[in-house]
Amino acid sequence: MPQYTPPLRDMHFVLHEVLDVTAELKRCQRHAEVDADTINAVLEEGGKFAAEVLFPLNHSGDREGCVLDKGTHAVRTPAGFKEAYAKYVEGGWPALSVDAEFGGQGLPIVVNQCFYEMMNSANQAWTMYPGLSHGALECLHAHGTEEQQKTFLPKLTSGVWTGTMCLTEPHCGTDLGLLRTKAEPQPDGSYKITGEKIFISAGEHDMAENIVHLVLARLPDAPQGSKGISLFVVPKFKVNSDATLGERNAIFCTGLEHKMGIHGNATCQLTLEGASGTLVGEPNKGLPAMFVMMNAARLGVGNQSLGLTEVAYQNAAAYAKERLQMRALSGPKAKDKPADPIIVHPDVRKMLLTARAYAEGGRALAIYCALLIDQMLAADDEDERKEAAELTALLTPIVKAFLTDNGWIATSHCMQVYGGHGYIAATGAEQYVRDARINMIYEGTNTVQSLDLLGRKVLGDSGARLKKFGKLVQAFIEEEGTDEAMQEFVNPLADLGDKVTKLTTELAMKAMGNADEVGAAAVDYLRVAGHLVFAYFWARMAKVALARQDSGDPFYAAKLATARFYFAKLLPETAGLIRSARAGLAPLMAMDEAMF
Repeated sequence: MPQYTPPLRDMHFVLHEVLDVTAELKRCQRHAEVDADTINAVLEEGGKFAAEVLFPLNHSGDREGCVLDKGTHAVRTPAGFKEAYAKYVEGGWPALSVDAEFGGQGLPIVVNQCFYEMMNSANQAWTMYPGLSHGALECLHAHGTEEQQKTFLPKLTSGVWTGTMCLTEPHCGTDLGLLRTKAEPQPDGSYKITGEKIFISAGEHDMAENIVHLVLARLPDAPQGSKGISLFVVPKFKVNSDATLGERNAIFCTGLEHKMGIHGNATCQLTLEGASGTLVGEPNKGLPAMFVMMNAARLGVGNQSLGLTEVAYQNAAAYAKERLQMRALSGPKAKDKPADPIIVHPDVRKMLLTARAYAEGGRALAIYCALLIDQMLAADDEDERKEAAELTALLTPIVKAFLTDNGWIATSHCMQVYGGHGYIAATGAEQYVRDARINMIYEGTNTVQSLDLLGRKVLGDSGARLKKFGKLVQAFIEEEGTDEAMQEFVNPLADLGDKVTKLTTELAMKAMGNADEVGAAAVDYLRVAGHLVFAYFWARMAKVALARQDSGDPFYAAKLATARFYFAKLLPETAGLIRSARAGLAPLMAMDEAMF
């Protein structure tokens, strides 16, 4: 059976040795008193919750799945899920990074990020139940009325209620301009909402008292397309004026999706039959309001794949040390045994190191983005808040798409390490592959993220956001350029930075002639950009490891070895991607549609 050990040592390395988060947070008055000991203590307890409470439910929850009672529309989650959620609430974990104004603990987002990585490693399907509550809370915090905030935020903060977002309909996924759900105004200022939603994660369950649905719908006089969408808060149970639960609202689960993975999470078909809701934000401005939640979810999905990459790597590495198969090509290594452990074979090591490099690089990026969000929300200086917001916007599609692509690659490699034993359920390896696959699809497919990066975040502002990140890279290169020991990391980083600049300029020129050139190059471009970001963070981690390699701690030697592997074996992928991006639109459009 699989195992999981929270990667606290590596988290401490990134938090305190690479990013020095406590020093960064001192520029935010709200977090100025947060110290390393506090962060470490919280994460240690969070790791225990993930490993001891959630992880034992992962395999069984996958096998059992969720059950819908079609008569009552109630969903029963797998055995142990409800009890684990009660412990989660009792421990105060939902309130970890929520403002004290709403009953939260007020700790930085960066702490919550690390906690959620561990929960995703332990049990992604379970973690999705409370996961969207943070986005719902932030959306209502930003756009809700005072009454909505008073009604919903304390309950979402405590975890007594959970949240969802209801966007997708049977006929529309990414293209939300096609949605048909209707909202009819009522004399009391509320709305009656009617329609169907599908693919709603945690849309119905037995773990919380109430579920706060954020629903996109159209008003009767709404314009066509995405400019005619409004946002409504529609609770499962209506809420009385004294904050107690009232009658059941007319929003019901009418079906559960039978899925490839994340079986322990209820992915629901929801029917609204004149459900009562209230408007969030302005009429016909629902999509921008919902984007608060969607962007949080995109970062969260990247974190899901980061968690799966880590746990898949841990188990594959442990298996490779024990599994005996054949002899090393250079001669026996375990002479006292009938065969060598498979970890001696070069390609097994390549698969393991690929997963490790993607996990550790992804962790650095994810923690950095969480720190940016802390700065965006709480920095004392307005320019610093704006700078953090711009960088977060640039990096969000990379976190979502690059980390989930890497998670798919890594979990597949780790399953391969097991050979035939990886394909059967007992080892747990195949579940990580199945669970990882959805992360490339939902919250905007990775192609949509690529279009967002290249079309909106780079070309859309003439490269201004990209230049902001480029300045960070260039400053690091100039600072470390004279250090001979750093050349193996700095030189390829500088080279790729130059190539990204040239590729961006070339694609901008092509797009001026035909916008479809963006679509032809976007996926390749995002992956190149992802490697640029990873190369920057791997170079920063290598700098710290080099300075401490003689400390006697083997952690730093392992970090350096992984960094060298990344630059030697993974970063060169960018050469082929750049060539593919430059090949442009023509090879994709040459074949007539009828020939497909």
